[in-house]
Amino acid sequence: MNFISLFNNIKSFIFSKHFLKHFGYIIIFHLCAIFFTILYLNFATNHGEKIAVPNLVGLSAEVAKQKLEDLGLEYQILDSVYDAKSPLFKKPEGTVYEQLVEPTFSSLIFVKSNRVIGLRLTKKNELIEMPSLIHKQVQFAQSILEGRGLRYVIKYRASSEENGSVIEQLYKGQRIKDGVRISVGAVITLIVGQNDLGEPINTPNLVGLYRDEAINILDTMGITSYNIICPDCFTFEDSISAIIYSQTPEYIEGATVLKSTQFTITMQKNPLEE
Repeated sequence: MNFISLFNNIKSFIFSKHFLKHFGYIIIFHLCAIFFTILYLNFATNHGEKIAVPNLVGLSAEVAKQKLEDLGLEYQILDSVYDAKSPLFKKPEGTVYEQLVEPTFSSLIFVKSNRVIGLRLTKKNELIEMPSLIHKQVQFAQSILEGRGLRYVIKYRASSEENGSVIEQLYKGQRIKDGVRISVGAVITLIVGQNDLGEPINTPNLVGLYRDEAINILDTMGITSYNIICPDCFTFEDSISAIIYSQTPEYIEGATVLKSTQFTITMQKNPLEE
């Protein structure tokens, strides 16, 4: 069979009724498939639907949720944010701090129904990890707690090996492990070992002094058991500038106490610093 004969046979097959009929069926099938695919996508993706995203920042989580549900949108709480500098911090905890997606009036973005809008809410307390203070000298443990914005109470327990070192750390009366997240400003109880009652010393007069001045006097006298309280101090800077207005044991001229006596020092913010 030569080339011309082969070409004529192929040409005859292509233009035959049998081939043209089946080729037409294939074209119709593909056109129908494309038509129904477009129809399905328009239905499934709500083609042409445009929902304006409202501004939710500053609203409570409940109000924001209701707004989104009324528009046929969904929401997801992503996390909580502590930001004391934000004006939203003055509002109740659980206020919307940030939203994803941005509102339409600023982003010009429209969404379709069932779109999930991410929300970040405010929280009042900043969380911080509890440090490990076991076996550390009490003064070092105090500085660590102060550096993390935590308050403390010191209690002593007789110990033959851990004199002046932390042997237990407690939070709300329970032992707390390092790494546990607690609120900034929480009160940690330090149980410190002590094996020497110490010698009698004159009771120091700490009233009217700053915190660091009082600590320096106590350390110089060898007094390691003291608890500093400042109810209106919220930052480390507040406690540094605060003034001592009472102490226990009370200062009485000529009176003595043992070195192991625990002092409780109460301070208040210095009005001149406000």
